[in-house]
Amino acid sequence: MKYGLIAGNGRFPFLVLEGAQRRGVEMVVAAIKEETAPEIARQAARVEWIGVGQLGKLIRFFKAESVTHAIMAGQVKHHQIFRLNALPDLRMVRMLARLTMKNTDSLIGAVADELAREGITLVDSTTFLEDSLAQTGVMTRRAPNKDERADIEFGLQIAHEIARLDLGQTIAVKDCAVVAIEAMEGTDAVITRAGEITRGRPFVVVKVAKPNQDMRFDVPVIGVPTIETLKRAGATALHVTPQKTLLFDKDELIARADEFRISIVGGL
Repeated sequence: MKYGLIAGNGRFPFLVLEGAQRRGVEMVVAAIKEETAPEIARQAARVEWIGVGQLGKLIRFFKAESVTHAIMAGQVKHHQIFRLNALPDLRMVRMLARLTMKNTDSLIGAVADELAREGITLVDSTTFLEDSLAQTGVMTRRAPNKDERADIEFGLQIAHEIARLDLGQTIAVKDCAVVAIEAMEGTDAVITRAGEITRGRPFVVVKVAKPNQDMRFDVPVIGVPTIETLKRAGATALHVTPQKTLLFDKDELIARADEFRISIVGGL
């Protein structure tokens, strides 16, 4: 069994590589040149740089390396789809032509199907990172207070609906009113925008997995920078979906949240 990593931006790909290396698992990397940090070349034994639309090149690389299982890790920003350097190759063109919808689930699900046709199984992106998954219940020293809990409970109804529609996974709530909703901009941008709107008044952030979250891709992720963004924006509590949200640098993340008196809860 040989693994191939499809690497996007952020620390996610590096953590997957570290997890695989700790288990003695061999892994080659297909790095998306519009997204992946160049430092990945120093950590991986073999790296092939591909464009975001080069599905054929990706498959040829994995086949040449005898890859049998693939992991997707790291975000590919949605706006890359609209850039000229994302022009698709023939394999991607044929795949796109078969799709009636081009949302995240449809696009990446179709890529998984193309890999499967070549004998390559796309596995959960949390493989090698199980210890980093959010747990059920309060994970910080401070639990949400009554008002924060009410905002989280209200926000969950809205967040689950936008996640079902594949619009985003994060919302900000203040006094049982939605302050900001995620679209293409990402979690930290939503939090920052909510802070600008509330002007320093406390609010909560609700981040959820999709109702039928495919753990092979688009798994909810937060890291230490997210906690720092919450602090700067004035957010006081964060909800995440337990067992379906990755907490990068989990111990440091929780410690930083405790320092800032930000409550983190996995499910209510």
